[in-house]
Amino acid sequence: MKLTKLSELFLVSMIGLILASLLTGCYLVTIDFVFVAASAGNTPGSNGQIYTYATDAESGALRYGDPAVSSGGTNPVAMAVTSDYYNLYVANAGNNSVVHFNVADTGVLTSKDTVTLADTPVALAVSPANDYLFAISGTSSATLSEYSLSSGTIGNAAATLQLTVPGYGSDIIIPTGVTVLANSNAVYVTAFDKSAYNPGGGTTSNANPGWIFGFSIGTNGALTPVSGSPYQAGVKPSALATDPTSRFVYVTDFASNELIGYTVLANDTLDFMVNGPFKTGNEPSAITIDPRGIYIYIANELDNSVSAYSIALPTGTPSTVVNPTAGNSNSTDTEPVSIIVDPSLGRFVYTANSVGDSVSGFRLNPNTGAISTLQATPYPTGSNPMVVIAVPHGNHATQSVTP
Repeated sequence: MKLTKLSELFLVSMIGLILASLLTGCYLVTIDFVFVAASAGNTPGSNGQIYTYATDAESGALRYGDPAVSSGGTNPVAMAVTSDYYNLYVANAGNNSVVHFNVADTGVLTSKDTVTLADTPVALAVSPANDYLFAISGTSSATLSEYSLSSGTIGNAAATLQLTVPGYGSDIIIPTGVTVLANSNAVYVTAFDKSAYNPGGGTTSNANPGWIFGFSIGTNGALTPVSGSPYQAGVKPSALATDPTSRFVYVTDFASNELIGYTVLANDTLDFMVNGPFKTGNEPSAITIDPRGIYIYIANELDNSVSAYSIALPTGTPSTVVNPTAGNSNSTDTEPVSIIVDPSLGRFVYTANSVGDSVSGFRLNPNTGAISTLQATPYPTGSNPMVVIAVPHGNHATQSVTP
């Protein structure tokens, strides 16, 4: 029987639909682009590299994206991204540079502009309002530098502050982390007093070793120390994070194996959570909070593991999440030093492992906060990866904040 033209078109359409349905099960959908900053290799003086990976929506597996690009300097140690995910900033300790990259919808990075700091950069943060970039630097003294941003472009320095402990102005202060409240009202910096913290040797100071400095962000970026700043922060604070509601600040203590919690009060002042500090693994080095603001994840450098906590609302108290599977389900490759939760679905956790030269991946249970190791992990990177960060791909919406 001869088919009419209309019948032929219908038959072709049906065959196409059937083939499409058969292929759907193996079609890879990218939900995030994951960027890892690492050294280029063992060649002295060679520029660092930013490696791009695509995150599969179903498995969380990472696959190589576009070719690696130069970080714009040597020894990249920190990255930050604007809240609209169109601008990425990389700090290179080797040449004291902070390099701005544009992030295309396809994940392609394009270098745009650069500023040079007076000392070695340690960490970066961008205000969620995308109007200021904060960099902390210093190996013999701690400096907080604030730069204005215009459509992502780094402008002039709006403020440069030396961090000192009141009463101990000559002590050597070593910065370790920086973060900005989600409402862009304040910036906080963790640091330790090298003159007071000296394992295996004598000390020259009676100051508390660990501190968190707080500054309110005013008109035109003016930075004003908040009342009571700096606040005690254990022995050797290593990293900090704030929740999406701007109510809590959390600091990891590398030396004491603890998580310290603070409540943000009026005028951006901090108050210790009365039931803290909270136990972590050994040598916690990095911290992240999931996009919904209900789970905390900490990378433990010595244990090669991730600690998981749920945030008890409204107090902010972190409670340990017990995984239903074996105890080693939170194991990473060697020496995790950076940790993130994917921003699109909030279902995957990744760590950059500095000695393992890899990224470890975990599946996050959104109902319990428990994580389990992805089957394909770890994923190889360049040598000595120090930081991992992610941006959503295309029109994938990011997770909303819990009321």
